[in-house]
Amino acid sequence: MNRRVVVTGLGVVSPNGIGIPAFLNALQKGISGIRFMPLYQELNFSCQVAGSPDFEWQQLKNYISEVTFHGLKGTNIGYGIKAALDAWADAGLPYDTDEPRWDTGCIFGNSIADTEAMKNVIIRVDNKEARKLGSRVVEQAMNSGVTSYIAGRLGLGNKVITNSAACATGTQAILMGYEYIKHGYAKRMLAGSSEYVDPYVYGAFDSMRVLSRKFNDRPGKASRPMSATAGGFVPGSGAGALILEDLEHARERGATIYAEILGGSSNSGGQRGGGSMTAPNPTGVIKSIEDAIGVSNISPDDIDLISGHLTATMADRQEIQNWSTALQRGGKDFPLINSLKSMIGHCLSAAGSIESVAAILQIKYNFAHPNINLDDPNPGILDIIDMECLPETQVNKDINILAKANFGFGDVNTCLIFSKYK
Repeated sequence: MNRRVVVTGLGVVSPNGIGIPAFLNALQKGISGIRFMPLYQELNFSCQVAGSPDFEWQQLKNYISEVTFHGLKGTNIGYGIKAALDAWADAGLPYDTDEPRWDTGCIFGNSIADTEAMKNVIIRVDNKEARKLGSRVVEQAMNSGVTSYIAGRLGLGNKVITNSAACATGTQAILMGYEYIKHGYAKRMLAGSSEYVDPYVYGAFDSMRVLSRKFNDRPGKASRPMSATAGGFVPGSGAGALILEDLEHARERGATIYAEILGGSSNSGGQRGGGSMTAPNPTGVIKSIEDAIGVSNISPDDIDLISGHLTATMADRQEIQNWSTALQRGGKDFPLINSLKSMIGHCLSAAGSIESVAAILQIKYNFAHPNINLDDPNPGILDIIDMECLPETQVNKDINILAKANFGFGDVNTCLIFSKYK
């Protein structure tokens, strides 16, 4: 089977906008969602800013029961439920069902279980108070908690999987959902990922000295992909969700179609050839892009816009070089390229899904969002591509084909090709 796969619903919890209207407005206007975090100053972290959604946790009670709500405040599960159920509603699908939806599954990823719940387990057990943990702690602590809550709320009866591939998690989840539909295993998949960066996760990255630390007094300037003054990434939290459907099934029910997924590729550089636990093997990155283009039956010249991984680290220049090599394009012939991380920071496992929502909105509304904080582009990048390819303000143009890629710890790479639906 070789079915066409389209996107019929979107949901997002982003540092610069919750819900599609607010997020779209932020994309078009280049609004930053990065804030100073007093707690991180108290904890003596070097980086004291973060991409933090302005999330009202009580609103989750509009999606789940009071009993289910207990214990989900401050978790990636809460963000994931909001994004997923908003995407489901955006697709015009009913919440309630008496029977399992055998034709619909869920692939939703994250990076780590709720560390607050695990801390509570450790404290209680060490104090010989395990009986006081309560009956919900396992649900909160298990990595598959987010998919279990989403699938249970919607009665999803097909494949229900929690994936984890570091920063490539979100795009990998979307690719897996696409493949299940394409090969006829499901008619519909809810795909995405979520991340909640708490002090324990944040502190681990801060200790690696890979975070931005020179802009604590100017949070909106802290995330600087492709900039000469980029000094590390800014951690972010949130979730993104997509409803993927078999085209014929979507047309039969009169669904609104945002975009089509033409194909994609996921691989590992094997931590060889310059790749490591924390750095990608350039050959693996190039192969993932080339393979995605190949299975999508397009030419590199067809790509109008790249949504890069581009984290504001030393790796940015190498990523641009990898794109140039894979596409055999450079200078003014290079596509437009942008990084949403300039506005929201690096949302780790949620990065790929939130950035994919942004990618689809750019296709739908024909624009390329700006790279904010790019007032001093890295000279090494300008040796490869022209400054005209790096929009500093919104560029209005037809975006017919967009390449979206993410590269994660463990030398894992994923590239997706999105297209305007025709």
